[in-house]
Amino acid sequence: MTTSTTSTPTEVELAIGGMTCASCAARIEKKLNRMGGVTATVNYATEKAKVSFTDGVSVPELIATVEATGYTAHEPEPVRTEPAPGAEAEEADALRPLRQRLVTAVLLAVPVIAMAMVPALQFTYWQWLSLTLAAPVVTYAAWPFHRAAFTNARHGAATMDTLISVGTSAAFLWSLWALFLGTAGTPGMTHPFELTIARGDGSGNIYLEAAAGVTAFILAGRYFEARSKRKAGAALKALLELGAKDVTVLGADGTERTVPTAELAVGDRFLVRPGEKIATDGTVVEGASAVDASMLTGESVPVEVGVGDGVTGATLNAGGRLVVEATRVGADTQLARMAKLV
Repeated sequence: MTTSTTSTPTEVELAIGGMTCASCAARIEKKLNRMGGVTATVNYATEKAKVSFTDGVSVPELIATVEATGYTAHEPEPVRTEPAPGAEAEEADALRPLRQRLVTAVLLAVPVIAMAMVPALQFTYWQWLSLTLAAPVVTYAAWPFHRAAFTNARHGAATMDTLISVGTSAAFLWSLWALFLGTAGTPGMTHPFELTIARGDGSGNIYLEAAAGVTAFILAGRYFEARSKRKAGAALKALLELGAKDVTVLGADGTERTVPTAELAVGDRFLVRPGEKIATDGTVVEGASAVDASMLTGESVPVEVGVGDGVTGATLNAGGRLVVEATRVGADTQLARMAKLV
């Protein structure tokens, strides 16, 4: 008689960096799923990949596959109930490069677009001023798009960054040709605002406003998207910080001692006095009270709990004295799992 053993798949969550659109997530997911014994789903919004794999695959191999695709990957840091030193400054700095590029693009692109669209603003050498203003936008401000397009091209792929890079570069390079080799650089050249169609060789037309405008608009979208993600993360961290920092643990002989919440273990019994927050998920073994869970559920009315009822960490004991036995601690608590979803 033969006995077949099936190994239980291992699950891991990877933090993915470098994604700029949904097609990036689809490429990473496709590459991971091509590995034997691997099932992966990649979420572009959360920038995370949930991977299930067998014993024949290791986490470093998964990370290497993602990096070979042109992106970065690492295991996310454990959820913190307290802010790490310098974390706020680090998050603020994360948006600074994008904000600097956006401000540069907007300040320089607005006059370029205005001169191209309003004939009254087209003075004798306006086209050369447009070139001077548009050049930093297409090179410095749009550099993330060009870099991502080059990286994707090395791996034989095309994404939204490829479209942006090719489009803005083509508009800018054509304008350079028209200015230096065509007739667009002639003093007094104007772009009349008209809706008629006329045949021409294009040597007198420049498209600097298109190159600068597209770059500014796309950067604005990227910045507001990144800022909204940061705000969501900040709200979640504020929620995590509302949890209890210390807890009163009951010994076998009934003695009380105060320890940090992080030192709680499954099976420990701890005391929750009226007005205190419940340190972790558990089951009530003594006492009865009303628990305010509005911070987690939004329910405004406190819930009555008694012996045998489950309670959730970070909720508020609004009534009597409770003795709770811990059933989940650390990253297994409901609050920590909510944090992982974001």
